[in-house]
Amino acid sequence: MITEKIDNISVTTKANVYFDGKCVSHGITFTDGTKKSVGVILPATLTFNTGAPEIMECVAGACEYRLAGSDSWVKSAAGEKFSVPGNAKFDIRVAEGFEAYHYICHFG
Repeated sequence: MITEKIDNISVTTKANVYFDGKCVSHGITFTDGTKKSVGVILPATLTFNTGAPEIMECVAGACEYRLAGSDSWVKSAAGEKFSVPGNAKFDIRVAEGFEAYHYICHFG
């Protein structure tokens, strides 16, 4: 199931812009204090570092990801999720000529 709408949240209006604009996200906070981010990654290959564990939920487009210590790229498309451990690195790539990867990042 794809998350299409999120109700009852507070949105940080200033965007987080990474990698010269190849990744742009906004922080959201739920009434219970839970924090997530929603964003988009344009065609590129990027490396991220995590603090807390993350679940990346694809809501549109697709990407390939590679967790630290792995040589394999794994595809993630709309409606799919993948988990990244805390205090880890992972690579994510969106192929040129394809739709941007739209995501919700669930922390913790």
